[in-house]
Amino acid sequence: MSTANVNETVPAGSYAYPDTLQGVYYGPKCVETVLPRLLDTLGAKRALIVTGKSLRDKTDVVAKIEDILKNSNAFGATFSEIGEHAPEAGIERGVSKFLEIDADIIVSVGGGSPIDASKAIIFRLQQQRAQETSGKEPEFLRQIAIPTTLSAAEYTRGAGYTNKQGDKVTVTHQELSPAAIILDAELTLSTPEQLWLSTGMRALDHAVESLYRPGVPIPVKKLCHAAIADLFRFLVLSKKDSKDLVARQRLQVASWMSLWPRRVEKHTPLGLSHTLGHKLGATYGIPHGITSCLTLAPVVNLQTEIASQEDKEYLAEALLYLREPSTGTVDGDVRKLSHMIASLVQELGLQRTLSQYGVPTADIEQIAVRAVGQEDEELLSKVKIILESIY
Repeated sequence: MSTANVNETVPAGSYAYPDTLQGVYYGPKCVETVLPRLLDTLGAKRALIVTGKSLRDKTDVVAKIEDILKNSNAFGATFSEIGEHAPEAGIERGVSKFLEIDADIIVSVGGGSPIDASKAIIFRLQQQRAQETSGKEPEFLRQIAIPTTLSAAEYTRGAGYTNKQGDKVTVTHQELSPAAIILDAELTLSTPEQLWLSTGMRALDHAVESLYRPGVPIPVKKLCHAAIADLFRFLVLSKKDSKDLVARQRLQVASWMSLWPRRVEKHTPLGLSHTLGHKLGATYGIPHGITSCLTLAPVVNLQTEIASQEDKEYLAEALLYLREPSTGTVDGDVRKLSHMIASLVQELGLQRTLSQYGVPTADIEQIAVRAVGQEDEELLSKVKIILESIY
């Protein structure tokens, strides 16, 4: 006799790994052996490093990658003109630099901006090559991603950047997912604390919103639950001891679990917290990690009113992975998760307000409309209340 809830939806879905991904490699110092091996596997002869100015000028991280490439006779140049939120002008200059040195692969080093910018550079190069050739579409160029933050941009096929009008735009293609990802915790030691911890909150945002994102298969939701538990645990430990390599390496793996690579036919947005983050980030110069600190807790709380029962149950189940007792109701558990997220933000010293970033109160209506449109007046009203609560 079946013991399943008669109201429960019978699970149905699918999963496919991205065709482009040769592997994800993790461990301190692993870059020293993995990067040369990957260059061989991919047949790469001349690499363009894509990174940001701060990482190049204020740390030895980029110099280490340059040395590894030089020892492999594969160093072409370093392009470090990628700013926060990946402005379009930097992407255009990156395309020119890639062509100038006759590179055949990109090695991105840094956070979400250089990794997404590298995808956008590859997308534009592909468009150019397609126009120059007739017949069969040329193969996409490849990227090896070496992240130094926890933003998890390396696990997706989408490239978010800021256009010349200041708006966040995205290009997507199955072939834009990196060919390989190297998670070397030693390379993260010089990442500024606020950037490290806030991008960890970004990863938490990915994991939590994947619990109510349409089309996420059940095994990936379970990985998200595990990611939530590890992010809560190891972000606090990393805050206490910034040199703790175990915590840093576990956080990199948790970031991977928060946005597990998968092949999808159609890109679907993550959720309201991400949507609000995109509307706030580029327009008002708020780092995406900080936007997650602002929006995730109140958006999770809102799910008690707008999410399906199934989605709320996935959120409530996070308490089990966090080894927290249930409140006795699903809605109560979702509210408890929201409260725990807000407490974590406070414990990490990441509490911020929209007013601190100069967001005018007069813009709240416009931000809400840009995020959810005007068709659902009730939802629009609820989103405005969220924005007012974080002002």
